[in-house]
Amino acid sequence: MSTGTYAPKPGAAPVGRMIAAQTALETRMLLRNGEQLLLTVIIPSLLLVLFSTVDVVDTGTGRAVDFLAPGVLALAVMSTAFTGQAIATGFERRYGVLKRLGASPLPRWALMTAKTLSVLVTEVLQVVLLTAIALALGWSPQGGAPSVLLLLVLGTAAFSGLGLLMAGTLKAEATLAAANLVFLLLLVGGGVIVPLEKFGAAGDVLALLPISALSDGLRDVLQNGASMPWGDALILAVWAVLGLGAAARFFRWE
Repeated sequence: MSTGTYAPKPGAAPVGRMIAAQTALETRMLLRNGEQLLLTVIIPSLLLVLFSTVDVVDTGTGRAVDFLAPGVLALAVMSTAFTGQAIATGFERRYGVLKRLGASPLPRWALMTAKTLSVLVTEVLQVVLLTAIALALGWSPQGGAPSVLLLLVLGTAAFSGLGLLMAGTLKAEATLAAANLVFLLLLVGGGVIVPLEKFGAAGDVLALLPISALSDGLRDVLQNGASMPWGDALILAVWAVLGLGAAARFFRWE
């Protein structure tokens, strides 16, 4: 009896194809979630429009939108890479989704890669939308795209590490409460809407936060035309190394 030939050949798909499929799935799940859309799209857009058109906060000299647009872009990165990812991953861990995916042919590192790529895809959509809104409000961005891109990537890495660390160490309910609380606190005290100078001596400490470094760095480039704010980039890089390192060390899959 001759050996038969079977097609398709049984076995796992190439890792690259599995990552692409998981990235598409993660992105669709994120965009279908009403709460995540509220955090990632609606709130940043409303804040940008409201504070650019209503004189509520003293943003210094110049048009309010020139100060606010970079900060809201930083807020969008935080809402997706930190808040949204922490909450979604925390509940996936609680309901055993991560445990089951970890037992599939998809390697665990590939799953985390897919989640990161999904965050990046969502951020591209956010940046396009918020930039269009800001331009409609009269925003005139300065600086170069490479500096902005580097800051956004470093900010994404920093917030992703912190989000995964929270999701992998706390219970889902605690992650939900803590992630939303951190989001609100950093919205107020992270230089997004209110300049850090308004906080007096505490502003020097707040400037070391990742949201402050990202918003100030983007503001230096997009508002002041700086080439590259290396100090802010260094702060983000340190947070990225610490957050991702701690997440890799302490993340619990069950």
